[in-house]
Amino acid sequence: MPTSARVAVVPQEMGQPLRIESVELPDPGPTDVVVRQFASGVCHSQLHEIHTPRASDVVLGHESTGEVVAVGSEVSHVAPGDRVFVTWLPRSTQPPDRRPAMAQVTQDDGALATSLGVFTWADHTIADEMFVVPMPDDAPTDVTSIIGCAVMTGAGAVMNTAGVTAGSSVAVFGVGGVGLSALSAAKTLGADPVIAVDLSEEKLDFAMRHGATIGVNASECDPVARIHELTPRDGLDLMGAPCSGVDFAFDCIGAEATIAQVAPSLRKKRWAADERAVAVLVGIPVAVPTIDIGDLLMHEKHLTGSIGGTSHPERDFPIYMDWYRRGDLDLDSLVTQRFALDEINEAVDALENGRIAGRSILVFD
Repeated sequence: MPTSARVAVVPQEMGQPLRIESVELPDPGPTDVVVRQFASGVCHSQLHEIHTPRASDVVLGHESTGEVVAVGSEVSHVAPGDRVFVTWLPRSTQPPDRRPAMAQVTQDDGALATSLGVFTWADHTIADEMFVVPMPDDAPTDVTSIIGCAVMTGAGAVMNTAGVTAGSSVAVFGVGGVGLSALSAAKTLGADPVIAVDLSEEKLDFAMRHGATIGVNASECDPVARIHELTPRDGLDLMGAPCSGVDFAFDCIGAEATIAQVAPSLRKKRWAADERAVAVLVGIPVAVPTIDIGDLLMHEKHLTGSIGGTSHPERDFPIYMDWYRRGDLDLDSLVTQRFALDEINEAVDALENGRIAGRSILVFD
């Protein structure tokens, strides 16, 4: 039978506040899972969707925890009563043999509100089974909701995309929820130093609780120059200049300035050495920056992107849960603010205006 749900809807008309709609979710199709939600993350990427022109109303949210209410006939990895994560990347390490339909809801007036894949700003949701991951029974149901995006995107970029190893030096530009997760992963994997770059001393102090060993305030200095000052190295580069810079750098913002800074902060290549430094673009870009191609060429630097931390949720989520249990991934302090579903506009406003130190969540239960 249909499931009643309250869902946050972004109106098609630009500039209008989100509204809460009461809808009926349909019975699950063969590969669908209906989930009663515990909590959902409020991700910065949803601001881009809110400010992007659209052809219909939209439903948002792509990281949550909940309990399975019903499953389709072809779903076998979860059952009603199971606790689960909802995420936006396919759960398995095996490439899916199909593309799921976008989740959507039918409103009282018959209008559809569509998603890019899943929606979790709702007290109940329906999602394709490939986006539903079993959750340990001992896991808290609130702070773990951000594993499905913030953690897997930031920590995954460090662990999977870049392959950071013990003893490597790391710089992370932007210490919101994703950047803090990246810092935690770098520290857990044994990187040193782990340099956090942001514009606020308050945020940099917070970053020191999540794996950073050094903070660089980009509002007070040139962060690229400061990173090179902090990371001197033996040897000379191709032009006979002293070498410096980090082994790995991550842009967790996507701003024009940070995209342009992330590769120059990498270490210079020592003359005749077989070594590569890697810059990873993690944040969603909002502009096309100028890239110093000569710097990439002369020092054989690698510049790459990372979507969702190159993650496979069924493989990676247990790793993050182990880090959480050990205290290496401090989700309890990373989640800094909670909102009810009816406060969704306040949650969006707080995120947009920089009032969230780590990650905020919606709590339903």
